[in-house]
Amino acid sequence: YCIVLLAEGIYTTSAVRQSFGEFRSTVCGRCLSTMFIVITFVLVVVWLLVFSLSALPVYFFYNMAYTCHTISVLSETPSSINQLCIDARQYGLLPWSAVPGKACGMTLSNVCKTREFSLIYDHYIAAFAGAGMTVLALLTFTVSTTYNFAVLRYLGRKGIGPRC
Repeated sequence: YCIVLLAEGIYTTSAVRQSFGEFRSTVCGRCLSTMFIVITFVLVVVWLLVFSLSALPVYFFYNMAYTCHTISVLSETPSSINQLCIDARQYGLLPWSAVPGKACGMTLSNVCKTREFSLIYDHYIAAFAGAGMTVLALLTFTVSTTYNFAVLRYLGRKGIGPRC
């Protein structure tokens, strides 16, 4: 999609300038810009949804890692460790009827010490950050393409419009 957007940017500006020797825009270039603005806007909405939905697992794993850190600090007093729990049902990750829905004490500490926990936590953070960067990139492109389209329309109204 990025390569197609790059080609669209070149087609609607520089290639037209080289063909006509001055600033001209084609009707096809304006239609192409409009189409890509709409497609990119839809992609922004989709990636914003992905970004929002990937925040929940990151929040859950952050709380779980923090609770495990607290358990490791309090490991000298075993009676208080069993009171520290993580309930996945509270975050909407499991249905309320799921048994067991929570992990407490040493069970939670053993889960946190596994390699899979760290790997999954890192992957969710990478997915969250990647979705955020994608949203920013798509928003930046949408703003620049919309500006380019507005300039093409403005110059078209001033009489520097497309040649037939």
